[in-house]
Amino acid sequence: MADKRCGWCLSTPLYQQYHDAEWGRPVTDDATLFEFLLLEGAQAGLSWIAVLNKREGYRKLFDHFDAEKIARYTPRKIERLLQNQRIIRNRRKVESAVGNARAYLALRDAGTSLADFLWQFGDGRVKVNRFRSLAEVPASTPESDAMSRALKKAGFSFVGSTIMYAHMQATGMVNDHLVTCPGHRRCKEEARAKNLL
Repeated sequence: MADKRCGWCLSTPLYQQYHDAEWGRPVTDDATLFEFLLLEGAQAGLSWIAVLNKREGYRKLFDHFDAEKIARYTPRKIERLLQNQRIIRNRRKVESAVGNARAYLALRDAGTSLADFLWQFGDGRVKVNRFRSLAEVPASTPESDAMSRALKKAGFSFVGSTIMYAHMQATGMVNDHLVTCPGHRRCKEEARAKNLL
């Protein structure tokens, strides 16, 4: 049947709202890309809905993803965060968020925007896939492999290839809405409007 949402988002209204309003829409501003980078890292080994359910907690407790503030978090601050149930209380992931904020600032201070750094792996263009079933959608690609390697070299962590492909999907570097989903056309039109096709 035509015009059905992608099947992965049907379990909760929050998931559907995220799918309809955000997932796959091309993101080119550093602040949003950085937020997704930290949230994707928090997801590692978990479901995305687990992260979405805690997203507002992350926004509040991580200073609305202000990299300058996160980069200055002390061990004491990290301990306080690990006591708060509004985020995923995994020490390595919280410490990674702090390290990734520092790596992001170092990248920026060297004259490279996060958007330019990440979008280079798709040559600055959205890759529009035409998948008809979830089984066709890959977990990683050569582009996400290369992005992962480059991020690790730049000092980032929790940026494995699978995590980075999820990041590429979420931020619209690839359009992985199924062709039967209205989101496929909507995201393609938005990419065209932003001259990203």
